[in-house]
Amino acid sequence: MDCKSPPILIDQPNKCRSGDGKTFLLFAIKSTPSNFARRQAVRETWGKERVYESGLRVRTVFLLGSSSLDDPDLSQLLAFEAKVFGDLLQWDFHDSLFNLALKQHMFFKWTQKNCPHVSFVFDGDDDVFVHTRQILNHAKSLEPTRVSQAYVGQVITSANPIRNPKSKYYVPLSFYDGPYPPYAGGGGFLFSGALLEPLYNVSYAIPFFPIDDVFIGMCFGAIGVPAVTHTAFRTFDIREEDRENICVHKELLLVHQRSPQQIKKLWRGINNPLLRC
Repeated sequence: MDCKSPPILIDQPNKCRSGDGKTFLLFAIKSTPSNFARRQAVRETWGKERVYESGLRVRTVFLLGSSSLDDPDLSQLLAFEAKVFGDLLQWDFHDSLFNLALKQHMFFKWTQKNCPHVSFVFDGDDDVFVHTRQILNHAKSLEPTRVSQAYVGQVITSANPIRNPKSKYYVPLSFYDGPYPPYAGGGGFLFSGALLEPLYNVSYAIPFFPIDDVFIGMCFGAIGVPAVTHTAFRTFDIREEDRENICVHKELLLVHQRSPQQIKKLWRGINNPLLRC
């Protein structure tokens, strides 16, 4: 709760500073040190850094904490990965479920120095499938009044703390009383880059909550930006009979959860010029 400024171990200070155009969309993907295969699948598919139609530049960073003392030391592999791909951010705190709110706070802090002028941020997990063009199209389609106030995803409006001590999402009554505020499911959501500074400021004032998407919802609520539902965000997956249907995925912005192999297969499918839906 009191850890607000852990040191950064791997940085990418030039991520948004190169002279080849402003970043329109920044993918900020929560990962863990051992999840290399997931990161690589994202790099090879929807998170690949490139310029899309109309000059819309997409960049990607993966957000990591540190392994526990019981885990193998991956520091040299991570240093090599960061050198090769230039997309890892790692801080010196234990990478765990309860520290995801801290990870979010540190990302907000990092953007103030390194990516303050990004237009939009997609914040998500490393096991989601994203239709990048659909995300870009949605961002471009926003009314001018909403461009600087966007917070879009699959919104949970009536959630309450889980009081079962056996659940990984257990929150005791002594820690939090009452229902949760509306929030976008943490598998992935889109928000305006103009909100990064106010989110960073308010994330200092709001006590870290052990469930990161609830914490983020609290931050957005504190700055007066409501969560907006978009039906093409499926953080709780789709019907089982549709999970192999490429045409169904072509219309979605996000679906959760997919393996690295499934992500690559879906990406090839929706980008196949012979696909007819």
